[in-house]
Amino acid sequence: MEHPRVLIVDDELSVRESLRMVLKGRAQITAVSSGAAALEELSHGHYHVALLDLVMPGMDGLELLERAQTLDAPPQFIMLTATKTVKTAVRAMKLGAFDYLTKPFDVDELQVIVDRAAETSAMRRELDTLRSEVGKRYEFENVIGSSPAMQSVLRTVSRVAPLRSTVLLTGESGTGKEVIARAIHYNSPRRDKPMIALNCAAIPENLLEAELFGHERGAFTDAHARKIGHFERAHQGTIFLDEIGDMPPATQATLLRILESGQFTRVGGEQVIEIDVRVVAATNRDLDKSMEEGSFRSDLFFRLNVVAIPLPPLRERPEDLTLLIRHFLQKKSREANLPLRNFTPRALDRMMSYSWPGNVRELEHAIERALVLGDGDALDIHDLPAKVISTGTIQTATPLELSTSAAGSTPKTLNDAVEELEHSLIINALNQAEHNQTRAAEILGTTRRILKYKMDKLGIEEAVAASAAGGF
Repeated sequence: MEHPRVLIVDDELSVRESLRMVLKGRAQITAVSSGAAALEELSHGHYHVALLDLVMPGMDGLELLERAQTLDAPPQFIMLTATKTVKTAVRAMKLGAFDYLTKPFDVDELQVIVDRAAETSAMRRELDTLRSEVGKRYEFENVIGSSPAMQSVLRTVSRVAPLRSTVLLTGESGTGKEVIARAIHYNSPRRDKPMIALNCAAIPENLLEAELFGHERGAFTDAHARKIGHFERAHQGTIFLDEIGDMPPATQATLLRILESGQFTRVGGEQVIEIDVRVVAATNRDLDKSMEEGSFRSDLFFRLNVVAIPLPPLRERPEDLTLLIRHFLQKKSREANLPLRNFTPRALDRMMSYSWPGNVRELEHAIERALVLGDGDALDIHDLPAKVISTGTIQTATPLELSTSAAGSTPKTLNDAVEELEHSLIINALNQAEHNQTRAAEILGTTRRILKYKMDKLGIEEAVAASAAGGF
């Protein structure tokens, strides 16, 4: 790290010059004689550390400290005080000061504290930069989905993100509930505070409350020291409770009390802790059914279900498949330091025909597998997982139909044969369904949207029109 920038704020010239001499060669120094001049300097310049006298005419040190906390990147403040005002210095620490020094100064102590404050400032700025970069990933325009279903989700998210309302995300596993939860957090006023995520189904029931709310030393057999829980860590930020439908009843009752009061006690403790936390919960369970069965509290459900956002499965948003495939190809190639490769048309065709029951997560893993194991210039059907290869509209044809179609035909590529067969199957299904696309999709064992994609790809709309007019 280059020499830190240090601002000295003291109304006594002798003190300013003494501090300048002590820090010479260790810092880039600016010195001012008043709180007003310091605030002006801090508003226009970046400083790592500020040495601030507590007692000054006009704006004193405490007032400057409070006002400086509203700046975008305030420095680490070290308060300068006479021995008789140490209590005031401690009060300044509670307002966010890094440390305090009593006059006259010990030179070695001063240098050590300034160095530590500069390191803390640099680390905090690095953390802010990393948090900003992470936040950019979850800006609305970076959440992938141009389909009407996803655009509806993003419109709701954009409206609810700036608020403090509790949000309940529902949908099948792998639909991207955590991505949406992070989009809510990073597009909210809490974006600079912690975002803590916990999978309620992944923690043993007897440990879940301690994970969420912390515990005191000796609270149970293995509690050898105090532990801060996820709620305390998320203070002023957001906590994401994934798979909340798996939360045990006793913990549900504790969570309900926190949502109602904003207070809790650590396991085994008596101190009441107040918190300001926004809760975003998610589940792949049918909570209405869970309430009927008595495994989920109805009063907690109504507390969580202030804003409900259902996430569509991937099979209901085929328009997003191409975007997601391109995104994961680029992302996984970069992460694994592999050359960027694309899928062949027939591999893409098979991926478009597959229903992706594991949703976006399954698609991501399939693409990563293909990139790691594929050895050609392009990724082909054989690079896909077996269940993707073995599933598709081509399977609606029987072996007899396949052999009959191929008998006596002229040589053609496999891709041509597949398209010809799909064309025939779709036409037959549409005729059986009297050109009702939803019923035709059911006959073919696929969805209406995938059927529409196939029809557009194979130019079937014109053929259907000609058939209806008696052209076949």
